[in-house]
Amino acid sequence: MPPEHSAESPEESGALTLKICHRVKPEARAEYEAWLKKIIHVAGQYPGHLGVHILRPAEGHHDYEIALRFASHAEAGRWLESAERKALINDALPAFREEEVIQIQSGIDYWFSPPNAPVNKQPVRWKQWLVTTSVIWPLTMLVPFLWGPLFALFPWLNTWGIRHGVVAASVVGLVVYVVMPRVVRLVASWMFR
Repeated sequence: MPPEHSAESPEESGALTLKICHRVKPEARAEYEAWLKKIIHVAGQYPGHLGVHILRPAEGHHDYEIALRFASHAEAGRWLESAERKALINDALPAFREEEVIQIQSGIDYWFSPPNAPVNKQPVRWKQWLVTTSVIWPLTMLVPFLWGPLFALFPWLNTWGIRHGVVAASVVGLVVYVVMPRVVRLVASWMFR
């Protein structure tokens, strides 16, 4: 099935997430898990691969959600169109209840995409705002404090503009890669009500 694009067109560069959903037959779950380990290992060998996160289905559900991060659309495309991936998907077809669904997401789209939910289901905007603010606000106070000793040691870092860029890049990096994925998992039941 062709991927659904959100937030960026394929021509744009920048890191992105391939969100892949597999609806697995209950009787094929063990075989699927073994296959999943194999395909994750193979994907990890591809240039631009930044990591993978698996959301396994809750009891009584059958949808696996796999988030693969790539450094660019081109590198993600090479993986999606590779002969290795196509052969591995073909091997797993007997375990699938339905054809796989692939979405390409960038930016904060992936933070607010729940597992085991209809495609593109998003929480209400005020909840997204509240969670995002509660994550970014404390970081805007903590990160400048933590950079303080380096700003004092290297005065050129403490110049107007450079200081703000260093702090902003640090906050965004922490939000995107460390804090937000964990916070959203913690509050998911509330967010998607």
